Amino acid sequence: MNVKNTEADVAWVKHALQGAALRVTAARVAVLKSLAAAKKPMSHAELVEELSEYGFDQSTLFRFLHEAADAGLVSRLDLGGKARRFELRKTDEDVQPIHAHFICIDCGELTSLKDFSVEVSTSHGRSHDKLGTFTEIMMRGYCGVCKSG
Repeated sequence: MNVKNTEADVAWVKHALQGAALRVTAARVAVLKSLAAAKKPMSHAELVEELSEYGFDQSTLFRFLHEAADAGLVSRLDLGGKARRFELRKTDEDVQPIHAHFICIDCGELTSLKDFSVEVSTSHGRSHDKLGTFTEIMMRGYCGVCKSG
């Protein structure tokens, strides 16, 4: 696992887990460190592969990803069917606005659009009141490789 000890060092991860009232275990620390170092949201299978050298049980990692999402530590991106990706959320001190994601409808590549500005305008009145709160913005289309191929 090539995780640099920057913001995702063990002390930070332990603090995040304790703040979410979750037990601190080696598997949980490894998952959060991996998500912090990832450049894009990761699937359960990608995390299992990345952490394979540590021998963590797949179902343990799966359960923790969903517990961490329910606790607000990670974002769970539902891509339809059983396909889900996970990414680390920032702590309260470092809150970022919700950012959009782009998924290629051809190859399935998922990209965080943190460096893009996406504006969603809602109407006023009843439609606006029924909408609630955005938790995810997913854009679909063709990535540069599939578009030119």
